[in-house]
Amino acid sequence: MNDVMGLIYTTKDDYSLRELTASRAVAALPVIGRYRIIDFVLSSMVNSGITNVGVIMQRNYHSLMDHLGAGKEWDLHRKKDGLFILPPFQTRENFGIYEGTLDGIKSNISYLRRSKQTYVVLTGTYSVFNTTFDDMLKDHISSGADVTMMYSHLVPERAPDMSSVSQHTYLCLDDEGFVKNIEIGVERPENAPFSMKVAIMKREFLINLVETAQNQGVHDLHKILQTGVENKLAKVRGYEYKGYHKRVDSIQSFYELNMDMLDSKVRNQFFGEHVVYTKVRDEVPARYLSGAVAKNSLVADGCIIEGEVENSVLFRGVHVAKGAKVRNCILMQECSIMENVELENVIFDKSVTVSSGRLVGHSSFPIVIGKGKRL
Repeated sequence: MNDVMGLIYTTKDDYSLRELTASRAVAALPVIGRYRIIDFVLSSMVNSGITNVGVIMQRNYHSLMDHLGAGKEWDLHRKKDGLFILPPFQTRENFGIYEGTLDGIKSNISYLRRSKQTYVVLTGTYSVFNTTFDDMLKDHISSGADVTMMYSHLVPERAPDMSSVSQHTYLCLDDEGFVKNIEIGVERPENAPFSMKVAIMKREFLINLVETAQNQGVHDLHKILQTGVENKLAKVRGYEYKGYHKRVDSIQSFYELNMDMLDSKVRNQFFGEHVVYTKVRDEVPARYLSGAVAKNSLVADGCIIEGEVENSVLFRGVHVAKGAKVRNCILMQECSIMENVELENVIFDKSVTVSSGRLVGHSSFPIVIGKGKRL
């Protein structure tokens, strides 16, 4: 894997995630108590031995840059290679706005050209999974394919408010595991596996692909590969991922991801084999005061629990006051729940304060409150 580089395309804000991505990129969205979505794909690359990683950014990337820093937590603060932050910039040819993955790569083609590795692992940031790419690379090389794409048979449900940015893509495979057709933004095809937007190819092939796409006016990687497969110009192979993954492209999928991790079997399987790295914050341990009750919940450091918490995910520094009841909720950093407040099936962004009352949503449609609100 020393001959492999990583390239992560962090998409622009996604309106299907509503308030949660109003001021941050999807890649910077907090999940599971202490992580950001980008932590999982970045950790998967680092655990594979990849030491040259570029992160292509577009909009609302300030919190993402703050989170990544120089890449120290992922051992990517190096004199040679390391973590490269690639924010948008304006030139005569580049307006700083990317319509798709290939636009972002084209604007940063100089980074791709000066890299020395032979192969590229190219990913998006909607999918949460935990793996290494060693076996995928071996399969790619032995098969002789131009591109190998990771897929899963665990197909996510289509959200009614899904935007065009997060359209699902399906791979139709032949008996030998090669892709014979790619279907984009359609109702789920029968028996067709779901593309996780992870691909391995040679670096030079990706450069040529970007130049070809520009000449044809194509912005999306899957669309240019779709044309290549149809015209037999590209040999594309599928590689099955069998572990847990969740594509976070809606409020419902975000809620499900966090709730899934309350299941010890899912959590142990997901985190058991490979370490997931994230930005370290020095906080005191969570405190449970007299009368506090906590059941089947993930409670991060810095929290103060005086009331009742059940089946919930609490991020750093959350305060649940005496008499308050929190059930089936996701409360992000520094939220404050005052005395005798009752919450059920809600998602709070950072620094939300509830001083009184009762707020109850439904598990299939949780209530979402934006950052810094006071209720």
